[in-house]
Amino acid sequence: MSRHRAQEPEDDETTTFPRVADPAPDADAGSITSVLPIIPADATTVLPVITAYGPAASDETTQLPRITDQTSALPQVVRPGPAVATGRAVSTDETGLLGAIPPAPPSSPEDDAKPSPRPRWSGEPPPPPVKAIRAGEKNYRSIHSEYTRTTVGTVVRSTLRGTGELMITFGLVILLFAGYEVWGKTAIVDAHQSELEQQLNWDEPTVGPTPSVSASPLAPLPGNAVAKLYLPTLKKHWVVVQGVTQKDIRFAPGHYPNSAMPGQKGNFSVAGHRNRATFWDLDKLKSGDKIVVETKTAFFVYEVVKQRIVLPTAVEVVRAVPPTMEAGKLITLTTCNPKFDNYQRLIIHGKLVDEQPRSEGRPVELAGMA
Repeated sequence: MSRHRAQEPEDDETTTFPRVADPAPDADAGSITSVLPIIPADATTVLPVITAYGPAASDETTQLPRITDQTSALPQVVRPGPAVATGRAVSTDETGLLGAIPPAPPSSPEDDAKPSPRPRWSGEPPPPPVKAIRAGEKNYRSIHSEYTRTTVGTVVRSTLRGTGELMITFGLVILLFAGYEVWGKTAIVDAHQSELEQQLNWDEPTVGPTPSVSASPLAPLPGNAVAKLYLPTLKKHWVVVQGVTQKDIRFAPGHYPNSAMPGQKGNFSVAGHRNRATFWDLDKLKSGDKIVVETKTAFFVYEVVKQRIVLPTAVEVVRAVPPTMEAGKLITLTTCNPKFDNYQRLIIHGKLVDEQPRSEGRPVELAGMA
């Protein structure tokens, strides 16, 4: 059966052409114009039905009409009316229509039986098998029950994993605290040292009432600045405050209240924290290094004679005459040992070797220091 067939005249308004009237007489041979025939308004004709593909039969051709009149006239084409028989709306466009696209052929059972192509493996593990476990009257456990059920192994793994995470977190906290103790306090101590230097009022005293001869100098109040301590070997200097409590020596070295003052006979003893802002490198002092103390009236130059490590209970190191030391004008510096710990004490002993009034300027040992 052929896929194509000629449409019936009633099916589409585009399949009809106007039928030509009776043949017209031949035109004069000398005429140079061609006149189209006048076509009656109701005359129509139907295209021949093509029965098969291939060359057209000799009897399936049509002849052009002869011109019946010498006047020029165009055929009157009457637009067809609505095709009532087909029930379709009248075409408002006289252009060609696209053919209908035939539907896809139905799939056969053999095609349905063929497996779909397997996607390429992305490298990720496949999802766990889905299996719901009933845990009660109306509840179910996780759909991945094969991987989430509680066993001895899962309990051990969860415990070890949680313990490891806690230990890592605790270690990070310790590192942050150590970093603050080593580097964070330096800026804070430096700021407080600047404030303490402003407390040292060493300008020339104004004229005032003469104190009584029997009056003795008052001891500095705890936390007040008493002197400046210089370590030329370490290029460091600090303001020394009165007192050795944690509050007193938080931002500065402190003077033991019961020990001698700078330049006096006895032991001028000073304690300080083992942080980068204070006595961090005190262990680098060796015998022969100089220690300079500045007061309101003079500079006192001490020389290191001994370094040792003792227990915190060895309080005799700050006595007027420490063990293994001879009586005289001494100085003792104490701090924690080792670094980051305090179960020992690092001790530096020195003796006075020079004294210079402030009016004569700074001693040569402080050359190059601020």
